[in-house]
Amino acid sequence: MGQAENLTVVGIFDDYKTAERAVHDLMQAGIPRDSIEIKSNFMTGAAGRAAHPDETQEGGISGFFHRLFGGNDDEYAGHYAEAVRRGNAVVSVTAEPNMIDQAVEVMNQDGAIDIDRRVASFRQGGYERHDPNAPSYSLDEAAREREQYRNAETGTSIPVIKEELQVGKRVVRRGGVRIFSRVVEEPVEQSVDLREEHVRVERRPANRPVESRDTERMREQSVVVTEMAEVPVVQKRAHVREEVVVGKETTQRTEKVHETLRHTEVEVENIEAGGADSSADFRRDYESRYASTGVPYETLEPAYDYGYRIAGDPRYKGRNWTDVEEDLKTDYLRNQPNSSWDRVKGAVRYGWEKMTGKR
Repeated sequence: MGQAENLTVVGIFDDYKTAERAVHDLMQAGIPRDSIEIKSNFMTGAAGRAAHPDETQEGGISGFFHRLFGGNDDEYAGHYAEAVRRGNAVVSVTAEPNMIDQAVEVMNQDGAIDIDRRVASFRQGGYERHDPNAPSYSLDEAAREREQYRNAETGTSIPVIKEELQVGKRVVRRGGVRIFSRVVEEPVEQSVDLREEHVRVERRPANRPVESRDTERMREQSVVVTEMAEVPVVQKRAHVREEVVVGKETTQRTEKVHETLRHTEVEVENIEAGGADSSADFRRDYESRYASTGVPYETLEPAYDYGYRIAGDPRYKGRNWTDVEEDLKTDYLRNQPNSSWDRVKGAVRYGWEKMTGKR
């Protein structure tokens, strides 16, 4: 029994980083690295990475897919080449049949894209078949298209934001008192009346007969007379004359807080009759004026949409294009800083005039 012929499975991924993760997981699953190839164009999918020596530039992508599919289905090979041109990355595994199912499972788990669904999305934008001479998407163009697909699959979410005022309280020091107590010496003066006693000895001449009482005194005797005097006696006595009471009094006051709050408002605009055909009109205008310049329609589509939408803004209703062009230029470039006004001006004006009925 001969050895089974190797089979090839191909997976397409949103970007090179996702494809690299798939390559890593395939190797972890036991698939040899030399059985795995990863392809992307250098302008978009390879942004931010070092080039691998075995990879060719965009010119060789179509040939790679033709060889991969064996030339049996040029259209299908073109679909894969178109995906790479738009910034996707492709991983192919060529291995024995018993490894193919495992490779498919790993790539699906890592986010491989259904190429048929993606081509259907391409066709909604006017894609018919891969043009090998078409320029590769820039990094911004690829990222913008991936975001469109993501929104289409999951739905676009527009948050409605409103600020709320929350007023709290915190204690701050507004002032206070500090009380000191110190001893002060103050000289005082006060008058006091003092009494003193002085002994006065007085001799008075006498000439009278001796009486019996005088006879009793005819002996030795002494008489002591004491002199008394008052002197000041100073005493100090402390007493409380005043009390300083320190306390706090709490008062309540109401203060109005003035602040400005912001919120977002989401306006839903109903497209009037005829609006559903606007995208077709935009594409016809693109084909007649811009297709030959090589600028992809996806680059100008936001400009068409902007002109159509802004024409309905109340700020610009009833005004001529020449009156509002500078304002629209400033507004558009603020939201699309990487754009060139000279390149998109015609598309913005077409959308404006389509909305205002001048087209």
